Amino acid sequence: MIFRELILQNFGPYQGRQILDLSLPFSENAPAIVLLGGMNGGGKTTLLDAIRLALYGQRSQCSTRRNLSYGDFLTQCVNHHTASDAQALIELAFDHILDHRIKTIRVQRTWNRSPRGGRDVLQVLVDGWHDEALTKTWDEWIEALMPLGLSNLFLFDGEQIKELAEQTAPTPSVVDAMRSILGLELADRLSIDLEVLVSRKRKAIANSTELKQLRAIDQKLTATQSELKAEQSKLQDLIDDLAVAEDDLKVAQHSFVTQGGQIASDRPHLEAQLKALETQHLDNRQTLQDLASQVIPLALIQPLLEQAHQQAKKEVRRKQVEMARDLLTEREQRLLDLLAEIRVAKKHQTAIQNFMDQENQTLNAEAETADLWLDVDSDQLHSLETLLNHQLPLVIHQAQQILTAKKTLVESIEAMEQQLATAASPETYEKLKQALQKAQDQRDQRQFERDQSQQQCSRLERGIASIKKELSTFSEQTLEQRNSEHLIQAADKVQKILDLFREKLTQRKLGQLETRITECFRYLLHKENLIHRVVIDPETFGLALYDHEGQRVPKHRLSAGEKQILAVSLLWGLARAAGRQIPIIIDTPLGRLDSAHRHNLIERYFPDASHQVILLSTDTEIGQSEVALLRQNNAIARDYRLDYDAKQRCTTIRPGYFW
Repeated sequence: MIFRELILQNFGPYQGRQILDLSLPFSENAPAIVLLGGMNGGGKTTLLDAIRLALYGQRSQCSTRRNLSYGDFLTQCVNHHTASDAQALIELAFDHILDHRIKTIRVQRTWNRSPRGGRDVLQVLVDGWHDEALTKTWDEWIEALMPLGLSNLFLFDGEQIKELAEQTAPTPSVVDAMRSILGLELADRLSIDLEVLVSRKRKAIANSTELKQLRAIDQKLTATQSELKAEQSKLQDLIDDLAVAEDDLKVAQHSFVTQGGQIASDRPHLEAQLKALETQHLDNRQTLQDLASQVIPLALIQPLLEQAHQQAKKEVRRKQVEMARDLLTEREQRLLDLLAEIRVAKKHQTAIQNFMDQENQTLNAEAETADLWLDVDSDQLHSLETLLNHQLPLVIHQAQQILTAKKTLVESIEAMEQQLATAASPETYEKLKQALQKAQDQRDQRQFERDQSQQQCSRLERGIASIKKELSTFSEQTLEQRNSEHLIQAADKVQKILDLFREKLTQRKLGQLETRITECFRYLLHKENLIHRVVIDPETFGLALYDHEGQRVPKHRLSAGEKQILAVSLLWGLARAAGRQIPIIIDTPLGRLDSAHRHNLIERYFPDASHQVILLSTDTEIGQSEVALLRQNNAIARDYRLDYDAKQRCTTIRPGYFW
């Protein structure tokens, strides 16, 4: 199967008639990717829903249908900006081999805002000619080509990948697909048919009393099964109601926070914090005032104090020179007398005399340059040096620290005052609180009702098992005819053999499936040594990961991106195991993946996922660098852009991606 064309007319945001060419070039090593880009809300998922709707009609699992009836869903899908009598149309054309020849099949569904009988009008054309037989048997024909249970392996979106990545076991739809691939559906159907045959045979050979008892048990079984079915339907409704209640609770919580309810509830605590900050601010201010009453004002004239310090040093030096001048003169004369007595050479005496005279001149010159303006002594000079070198730097540093802390406190006080200003008024707070409490109560009530329904379903299932056991025991004790007894015994043996066959078949097919999934995961994962083997639980079909040493790797150890790669590998491995040549469509394909995982998917998965791959992406998922890589590898056959007009609320398909 190869998709050739998708035509949309007045469907969702696609107003008027728009044609999307999906055909691929017929050549060896031709590119397989059709890339469609659009912003969120621009109609990407609508395209995926259109293909699902075209193929499966009322059975389609569209993203926006939820619990709507098919007629209501079709009405909802008609573009809102068209005339009241406008007709909506979806037409999907694809190539497929019929009667050993490649033919083009067109599936066309049309309806209006009030579809007759709540259904669309289906028409199937083969090579341009209406095929009445194929139109009437379309559901059976498409089910044989691509069963609905397998469709999620080929038509999936990022939410499905995210859901698979987060859950410990696959979703029911994936489990159904796995059972179909493993061939277990046939074994299960045969087992049910055997039970029906044995039940009929027991009724046929029982006497009137026994038959009455059997019928009573059978009626009880039927009633219990009907009750279980009704309870399961009720449970599903309760699950949907719980989802709505949880959404309402999130809205109420958001309103409570954004409208100041949370701040209003924390007002006493915030006011206490504000009071403490204001007290600390006053303490800092008092400390600054205390510092201002001491030596810190002298910091304003610090340059003058430095000049006074230099002048004081000079004056003290002059006083010291003047005090020592007479003493130095007497000592020099005694030295000269001593030199004469010991008969030192005259030239040496003269040199020493000259040296002392020069030193005396230097001292006198130094003393004469310092005028006595301040008249300070050594103690006063020492006090001034202590002030400049120790006291003043210390108090300046303290003041700077206090000023920095004061600035931070002022900012904190202003921020807290602004926060308190946004608090809801008492009346508004009470309304918000009541709305939040109401939403919480409704959510809790829905949870309680769902839990009660789940328990009731479990009780009914146990009751059905008990009735079946009673029916089996009753029949074994009362039925005497040999042929029927032989048939029943043979059926029991067949059931056991069938269980063994199912077990052996599951083991063999699971081994093949595990190999495919492991190959896909290791191929896509950039950490090739992280996982050595993927094992599937035969009961729950959950995945278990093992490293090269045979140790189990807990799934929570994987990053969010690695979990998504595992989910993609599961879907890819299942699609490969299904052995069907069907195009793959991926909506929002990259999600929360990092650059390495994105690169692996773009380079390794998308070009080889199938013979035709349709990608629906935003400009951030497959960006400019990713598109360049795909084009460099000659992987893109066609590319389109979904332009959404916010004013007209409609989307137009245009050739060319974002870049």
